[in-house]
Amino acid sequence: MSVRHTKKVGRGWASVAVTAGLVIGLAGCGEEEKPPRDKPTTTSSASRSSEGNAQPQSEAPADPIAVLKGQEGLELSVHSATRDAGGFITVKGELKNTSDDIAVISSHLSGDETEIIKHGNSLGGATLLDSTGKKRYYVLRDTDGRPLTTTRLSSLAAGAKTPVFMQFPAPPPTTTEVSLQLPTFDPATIKLS
Repeated sequence: MSVRHTKKVGRGWASVAVTAGLVIGLAGCGEEEKPPRDKPTTTSSASRSSEGNAQPQSEAPADPIAVLKGQEGLELSVHSATRDAGGFITVKGELKNTSDDIAVISSHLSGDETEIIKHGNSLGGATLLDSTGKKRYYVLRDTDGRPLTTTRLSSLAAGAKTPVFMQFPAPPPTTTEVSLQLPTFDPATIKLS
C-alpha cells in the first residue's frame, strides 16, 4: 500500500467520523422537552429562602391543618405534612405577621445547634414529637450542615406573609399524628398524610 493511498483512507475515515458527529449532534437539537401543563415548575432555591417583607401567596389552601402562635404577632399556618417516598416528611405552611408593626424573626427559631446557627436564621429549631413512639425528630440537614428548611428569615412587615417548609425524617407508617414544635411558638398537633 502506498503512502498516498493510506492518506486517502485516513481522510475518508475522518470525514465519516465528522459526518457521524454532526448527525448525532443535530439529532439532539430537537424541540426541548416541556413540563406537563398541570404541574407547576418550582426551584428549590426559591422555596428555601425567603426575604423579609414577602408578599401574600395565593397558592395556600383556605383551611390550615394547624396554626402555631408565636411572639410579636407571628403565626405559622401549617397547610400540609406529607410523607415522601424518600423516607421523610415535608411540612409546608405560611409564616404571617398578624401585628400592626414589623416583626423581627427571632434567631431562636434556628435552635441552638452550632452547625445550624452558622447558616443564618431559619426554622432549623423545629422538631416533630411522636408521643406514641416516644421519639423526637429534628429538621434534616444537607451534607454541609444547612437545615432543610426555609432560611434567610429576617423580618416581616405588618400583615405580610411568606411560604415556609421544613423536612424531617419520617416516623413509622403507623404514626398518623405528631406534635410540631418550634421555639417561641406554641406547639400544635398535625396529621400526617
